[in-house]
Amino acid sequence: MMESSLAFLWILARIGSPVLSTTPDLLTLGALAPPGLGAVPGKTLDESFLTGVFCNQMVVDQLSEDAADRLFQALSDATRRDIVRRVSGSPLSVSSLAAFYAMSFAAVQKHVAVLERASLITKEKRGREQLVTVHPKGLALARRLLDEYEEVWRQRTARITDILAEEPRKQTKEPS
Repeated sequence: MMESSLAFLWILARIGSPVLSTTPDLLTLGALAPPGLGAVPGKTLDESFLTGVFCNQMVVDQLSEDAADRLFQALSDATRRDIVRRVSGSPLSVSSLAAFYAMSFAAVQKHVAVLERASLITKEKRGREQLVTVHPKGLALARRLLDEYEEVWRQRTARITDILAEEPRKQTKEPS
């Protein structure tokens, strides 16, 4: 079991996992590489592949870490996701939204405020009511970020496949 965990850590390091690239203690994983995969006892890993997260800088530059956190934190709650779904069809007042949930009007207002801070919805005052509408650019941004994360993991999966495919070839070429 321990050997498979170490092999997993070694592969994460090879593909540039952000967890390992920011953890100096784990730079000694060269000694932990699985047998036949470049293990050299007492030797540290070549740090050149510890590159951190690969991503499209365009989206990252446009969105601060705090804004991304707010966006995904807002979408992490089932009630807030349901509010976004309901107002995607047509604008609804906060009071009509409150009728859908077994919670106080104030609690629904707080959920709406979280969504508004994350730029997923907008509120517009009409008379005594506040109409809530979806903010399409906020949803598009969430989708773009998720697409970015998906691409990062697709690249990592491909890199793992490449690493695993190249290592058996290296083993067959080594003299016995």
